Amino acid sequence: MFDVTNPMLTRRSLMAGAGSVALLAMGTAKNAQANGDKVLANIKEHMGSSAYAESSAIKIDAPIIAENGAMVPVKITIDHPMDADNYIQTIAVFVDNNPTPFAGLYSLTPANGKAFVSSRLKIGKTSQVRAIAKTNTGKLIGASKEVKVTIGGCGG
Repeated sequence: MFDVTNPMLTRRSLMAGAGSVALLAMGTAKNAQANGDKVLANIKEHMGSSAYAESSAIKIDAPIIAENGAMVPVKITIDHPMDADNYIQTIAVFVDNNPTPFAGLYSLTPANGKAFVSSRLKIGKTSQVRAIAKTNTGKLIGASKEVKVTIGGCGG
């Protein structure tokens, strides 16, 4: 430990401090890995697979900073044909750092004319918002956007 009466930094106190920082970093990385695993499990549960290709065709319109996480407006637009034989069948939304990442599943048909959904999400803390879309052929595409929350919507 660092002795405040003796401002000299000893090798022992330096090693103890470095060890504490390393343990903290390992704990944070482990939590991030566990949270990522939970999100992928949610995607697999609701979309049939967790393997999706990042796509620039998906646009997520959400604020960069949400002052109140209780109602964050999010609009998802996908630039994709909506023909009878080639269309977006479902769009799922996930919020990585929420206790339950799955936020909603929207079913579409070619009659929609455009792959677009709009909703208000409850976001507990700063998180990635993911939109995963499934085509009628079973292909999964996705995109994400970080939303910073100043006052959490999940009691935080």
